[in-house]
Amino acid sequence: MVGRAPALLATALLAALVVYYETHERWWNAGVWWDVAWIACVLMPAVFALVLLALPLRHRRGLFPVGVAFVLLAVVLEVANAGLFANFARLAATTLLGFWFLSFFETVSWVVLVASIIPWVDAYSVWRGPTKHIVTNHEHVFSVLSFAFPVPGERAAANLGVPDLLFFALFLAAAARVGLRVKSTWLCLVAALGITIFLTVYFDLSGLPALPGIALGFLVPNADLLWRSLRRPRPVSDTCGA
Repeated sequence: MVGRAPALLATALLAALVVYYETHERWWNAGVWWDVAWIACVLMPAVFALVLLALPLRHRRGLFPVGVAFVLLAVVLEVANAGLFANFARLAATTLLGFWFLSFFETVSWVVLVASIIPWVDAYSVWRGPTKHIVTNHEHVFSVLSFAFPVPGERAAANLGVPDLLFFALFLAAAARVGLRVKSTWLCLVAALGITIFLTVYFDLSGLPALPGIALGFLVPNADLLWRSLRRPRPVSDTCGA
């Protein structure tokens, strides 16, 4: 069961985020590096705190149908030109589907294998594959298939693709299930995304793959624990780490 305090905190945080998203164009306009700092150090942690607070939901049944329902809701809201709420419906959908997808991983070695493979797939997709094609030729499609982090004082936004959101939730839930360092994992995942945005702006790129950073955000803070688990293979448990 989700505790009352986390639920109230998540509700208050979501309300604050909705206010920011609705009013961000009227906020300050302080220059690009202040924008990067705001998104990386304030906005992203606030958004992904919702995923951290939602971790108890990984125990619930029906994650897949509810996740799909949020996918459909995001589509309806996008068609209805309610982009703000479609944005958070995508976050809810990918979080629940990420939790559900973890149920197919029988041992921690499977999670480590996925964390070792997806950075290469994502890098190819962003630099030469379908993501590059969509971002270059169909920017509106990418905006629909991504989560926006609006820049204060502007109409611009930094975007993360829905696979990035899904794997963020999956790796965070995996850390909780196998007794890894959950809070440290969350912090490293968020920091890795912030560094990705910093590098994108610093090198003046149209985009960088986010999944390499997400994979490292899971592997690095838990390297010693993962190594010990890999040496003694065991089924994925459902214990919660600190």
